[in-house]
Amino acid sequence: DVEEKIVKAVNELRAENDYLFTTGGIGPTHDDITVDAIAAALGVPVVVHPEAEAMLIRHYEKVGGELTEARMRMARVPEGAELIPNPVSGAPGIVVGNIYVMAGIPHITAGMLEGLTGQLEGGNPLVSVTVGAYSPESEVSEMLKEVMAAHPDTAIGSYPFFKEGQYGSNFVVRAEDESVAQACADDLGKRLDAAGFEQVPGGI
Repeated sequence: DVEEKIVKAVNELRAENDYLFTTGGIGPTHDDITVDAIAAALGVPVVVHPEAEAMLIRHYEKVGGELTEARMRMARVPEGAELIPNPVSGAPGIVVGNIYVMAGIPHITAGMLEGLTGQLEGGNPLVSVTVGAYSPESEVSEMLKEVMAAHPDTAIGSYPFFKEGQYGSNFVVRAEDESVAQACADDLGKRLDAAGFEQVPGGI
């Protein structure tokens, strides 16, 4: 890992997104530099969080281990950070601003994410409408561009297939508003019919 590259990526991604999640690099070894890199990105010092230290003390007392200097590294956080409980191995995750710093081991990360239930604000759900046709993608690519341009609040995914000796595609229209998605799908279906590719509402 190269700290300068992590700093650059963190600053770009935290500015472009509502939330930034990182995994890994918060363990006890010298090459666990995520905390240092995020602190550098935010322009704050690294400090020992007293609650994180207390969590580690309790954990190692419970399992019969020693809280070594190396393990104490897992209590280090960027100044101003809050903690994400770790129900598996004791060492907490970290929240600072819109950055969520998680463990690198998948089942530990999953436990941390459980602890965030109800704390993250989601966006509007997407609805989708599918239209299928025995139409090779290459023959309708311009049509798809035109439909997208006519319906800017939608996104169309094209999923080609080969079935019963024929090439075809399922076109999935996605939007936040069901009526907007349906209007786009209807427009696409009419254009497919006009081009000689009979539409199949719901997909093939």
